[in-house]
This record gives sequence, C-alpha cells and structure tokens, in this order.
Amino acid sequence: MRTSGVSELATHPLPARRSQIVAWAAWDWGSAAFNAVMTTFVFTVYLASESFGGEDRASTVLGAALGIAGLVIALLAPVTGQRSDAGGRRKLWLGVNTGVVAALTGACFFVYPRPELLVLGAALIAAGSVFSEFAGVNYNAMLEQIATPKTVGKVSGFGWAAGYLGGIVALLLVLVLFVQPAFDWFGASTEEALNIRLVAVFSMAWIVVFSLPVLFAVPEVPRRPAARLGILASYGLLWRRIRAIWATSPHTIYFLAASAVFRDGLAAVFTFGGVIAAGTFGFTLSQVIFFAIFGNVVAAAGAVLGGVLDDRVGPKRVIVGSLVGLLVASGAILVLGNGTYSVGGMQWTGAHTFWVFGLFLTLFVGPAQSSSRAYLARLAPDGEAGELFGLYATTGRAVSFLAPTLFSLSITLAIPLVAEGQAQRWGIAGIMAVLLAGLLVLLPVKPPARISAAVVPET
Repeated sequence: MRTSGVSELATHPLPARRSQIVAWAAWDWGSAAFNAVMTTFVFTVYLASESFGGEDRASTVLGAALGIAGLVIALLAPVTGQRSDAGGRRKLWLGVNTGVVAALTGACFFVYPRPELLVLGAALIAAGSVFSEFAGVNYNAMLEQIATPKTVGKVSGFGWAAGYLGGIVALLLVLVLFVQPAFDWFGASTEEALNIRLVAVFSMAWIVVFSLPVLFAVPEVPRRPAARLGILASYGLLWRRIRAIWATSPHTIYFLAASAVFRDGLAAVFTFGGVIAAGTFGFTLSQVIFFAIFGNVVAAAGAVLGGVLDDRVGPKRVIVGSLVGLLVASGAILVLGNGTYSVGGMQWTGAHTFWVFGLFLTLFVGPAQSSSRAYLARLAPDGEAGELFGLYATTGRAVSFLAPTLFSLSITLAIPLVAEGQAQRWGIAGIMAVLLAGLLVLLPVKPPARISAAVVPET
C-alpha cells in the first residue's frame, strides 16, 4: 500500500538546468513535423487527392484508420504510462515510441500515388498517431522532472510554444523546398509525387534530430520497487487506482472529465478554422496558410504568457479565462459573419472579422492547452505521472467525437433557416457548445493546491 501520494513536483523542489528545459521542449518542436506536416497540412491532403481515388474514398479510409487508432490509444495509453513509471523506463519508452513514429513517417516515402496504396498510407499515419500519443504520455510526464511547483506553468507553456513555432518552421521549409520550391533541385520533381514523398523523409529527419536532446539531457526516473505485472494485472491495478482517486481525490476525476470536453473544443478550433476561413469568408489557400502561420505565432505567444500567469494565479484561473475568451471571440465571428459594416468611417469586412477574432481564438488556445497539462502535473502522485497522463489521453479520446458531431449538426440545422451559403458559419455554435460544457464542468473543480493526492494500493 502506498503511504504517500505527494506530487513528484513537491519531492523535486530544485529547479532543472535551463539546458534540460530547452532539451525537453525541443521534442515538442520536433513532433510538429508529424502533427502539422504529416497529419494536418501536407501528407493527408496528398492521400485525399485524385491519385488515391478521390476525397470521398480517402476520407472514408482515413477516418476508419484514425478511428481504430483512437480506440487503441484509449485502451492502452494509461497502462503504457503506468508500466514506464514503475519500471523506471519513462525516458526509454519516450525514445522507443518516438523512434517508431519517425520510422513510420519515413515509410510514407513508399506510398506512391496509386489507389491501391491508400490503405498503406492511411495505416502508416494511423499507427504513427498511436505511437505519437504513447510518446506524448511519457513526454508530458517528464514535466514533473524538470519543473517545480513555482515553475510548472511557465515550463509547460514554453513547451507548447516550441511546438507551435516548430510547426511553423517545418511548414515553411516544406513549402519552399518541396511544395512550391524556391529553386530547382531533384527534390522538386513532381514525377510519381517525389516532392511530396520526400516530405515524409524530411519529417522523419526533423523528428529524429529534435527528439535526441531530451534523451541525453533529462535523467531517467528511478525504478520503483514493485511486483512485475502482466498486461491484465496492469489493468487491474489501473482500476484500483482509479477507484482510490475517486474515493480520496474525486476532483482529479472531475478535472479529467472537464479537460476532455474542453480540449475537444480546442482541437476543433484548429481543425475547422481553415475550413471556415475558406468556406464562409472566402480565403484562398495561400491566405489560409498565412493565417495559419500568424495563428501559430499568436498561439505560441499566448502559451508563454499563459504559463507565466499560471505560476502566479494558478492553472484553473488561466483555463477559465481562456475558455471565456474563446467563447467571446467565436461568438463575435458567429454573429458578425461575412457581413460588411461601417466602423468609424471605414469599411469592416468579413476578412477583418476573421483575422481579428480568429487570431484572438488562437491567442487563448495556447494558454488553455498549456495550463491543462500543468494542472495535471500538479495533481500527479510521485512516480505515477505517466499513468495519470495516460488517463488524460484516454479521456480525451473518449469524447473526441463531440466537437465534430456538433459542428456538423449545427450546420445541418441551420441550412433550412438561413440564406444559401450562410449555414457553415453556424458550425461555430457547435464548437462553442463544447467549450461552454467544458467550462461549466470545470468551474466547481477545486484548484490543484487544494486537492490531496490519493493513497493507492499497489496490489
């Protein structure tokens, strides 16, 4: 039986060296090559092209593959975190999982533009997302090794900012080297989609190079004396710990539920932002890319600022303030739409509306994400952060259908009620509903400093 549930943040009060924090954040910078380049803006767009049978078929296959990946993550993430904690192998499994992500990313080079290779491409992306999430569980758990109770918010914000900025730099390099090459070289060839397939090789190298520093700079967690457990026994231990947390620290469970909901809303802001920019506000592809770049810069700045505030006023206040800001900004976009207004003698267009309030949205996304991670790090009992962040991943996956479903439902309901071409922006109402629900569930949750950790039986 555990006799102490004190957070590892409290048992490691000395600040980490700055080099360790930078090395830790470099992993976030590197992971952006998979998250931004491969799964968001470049490779999945390639898979959805006519070369693979068209958008409808590709979307169906990709959706099914990623759905299966989400189920695998939900089932396995907590146990993989638990076992890396107990075995003193948190850094080892971060390296292993990251290496698998890099290998799967590089293998996408062999996905030639042929319909019969669509399943291979979708499978590689889906498997990469599974191992990326497993790596992220161990990476997030490392936060307690390099931060103190006084700096955890700032360090978490720094990591999120590095991820945003890494995505920008990687995308810009992909743009000028492969997609719209600034000079002629063999990698610019479009024959057999060589330029796009080389993006996979570039992304693999990006992941490897920037994931190495954390593996050398941050020490491994000590091995905990505990019985060796099989997979089924690990699930039994997980269930006992969840019951113990519910009995002694139910607000930890409340926070996991609240964060799962509002994090789904945060993800939807980026997922559907470009769609709304193009469909409702008439942005061209280049304008969407420019907005994405500016949006990531603003989100990074917001994450840093939110991290500083987190350490001063606490993570809950930062998250609540960010969610309120998101609701106000998204409400303004919904109400103003693509209309033209006269403001102080100047014409205010739909483009102005989306640029101004869209950037406000990205400003608040960063702090909400960063403080959510810092919040959980403050709750994690000593030596159990990996398992708790595994639960964090699982709860997030469990409700990941909410925002997309309500986005689509809101548009469907609006179609017969508004003018033709005006229904899409009402999808924002669905995203707002998810953010509001997360906020309402979060409000009664006690801040971390007021929560006592659970005493959990080991066997």
